[in-house]
Amino acid sequence: MRLKCPVCGERDRREFYYVGDAVALARPDPDAGEAAWDDYVHNRDNPAGVTRDLWQHEAGCAAWIVVTRNTVSHEILETALAADVKRAMS
Repeated sequence: MRLKCPVCGERDRREFYYVGDAVALARPDPDAGEAAWDDYVHNRDNPAGVTRDLWQHEAGCAAWIVVTRNTVSHEILETALAADVKRAMS
């Protein structure tokens, strides 16, 4: 798989570190209980289809990148700097 770094251009996936889902998780209150914290730490959705993931260009410019991709077809639909995505959401 190849990812397009907005700073460096297209690169092999091995230059990047997959961080996880690019959606903010609702952190439980400190006293929410063991079950709530277990769910927060260990359980994630694993949808088939279009997802937004957070990656770091670890072996390159170190940029944080949001990658929109289809997990069924492996098609990369879009890449953007995470800072730009955050600004657009504000």
